[in-house]
Amino acid sequence: MNEFDTGPPKAIAEHLAALPSVAAHREVYWYDWGPVFYRGRLDGSARLFGIASDPGPTERIACRTLVGDAGQRVQGFLAKLGLTRSYALLNAHAYAVHPGKADQAKPLLAEQEQRDWRNALYDLVVGPQLQAVVAFGEQAREALRLWDPPAGIPTFTVPHPSSHDETALLDEWREAIADLRPVVTPDPDGDASPPNYGASFDEPDYAPIPPHDLPFGLPAWFGDDSWVRSSEPSGHNSVSRPSDDPEHTLEWRAPENQP
Repeated sequence: MNEFDTGPPKAIAEHLAALPSVAAHREVYWYDWGPVFYRGRLDGSARLFGIASDPGPTERIACRTLVGDAGQRVQGFLAKLGLTRSYALLNAHAYAVHPGKADQAKPLLAEQEQRDWRNALYDLVVGPQLQAVVAFGEQAREALRLWDPPAGIPTFTVPHPSSHDETALLDEWREAIADLRPVVTPDPDGDASPPNYGASFDEPDYAPIPPHDLPFGLPAWFGDDSWVRSSEPSGHNSVSRPSDDPEHTLEWRAPENQP
């Protein structure tokens, strides 16, 4: 691996370490797995700032957000804008939310201590090169509503990448790409001319997570679950929570016959 993410700058690392406790809401979160915060550039160079909902099992392995199936969909979204590295992705909730607890989690975003900490983090990450903010899903939309983005920066809200309403997801993502292309400057090695979304979400709409977004030491295939999506029976993620112990166990599968 020639590139890897060396971690957050000192000031941001100190702020992340000061995350307010959510111990009083353990029933809402996968609390014992701890928080996951970000992926991408934290040095103020991001031209697009994306707000995610919460981390999942794959994100826990990587210690980075948006790296599983949903993250690879978001990476495809960024690729359609020609962005290969000039982005920052942070969560609304630093802890993963239990299935079925989204309605309980959403009001917690407005708790003063959580809101102040999260907004200060967003302020630390965005810089003078910022051109757009995108919130993916309802939890992210609420986090955006509770924050004051830099003046003059356009904001976009789109469905969560794992939305079960594929038609609505594609319609809104397609519109967002069309609106963002005139706003966001592609990276020098990016290409903002790939086809926009079609009538179904297909494999070319995904993109692997680049190594420079991930910590040192992960397998070379990590962040590309195309082998899971093409398997029989097909799936979505190489990491999952087993039904017999979802609170404290993760199952991580590797593809066979690696070179």
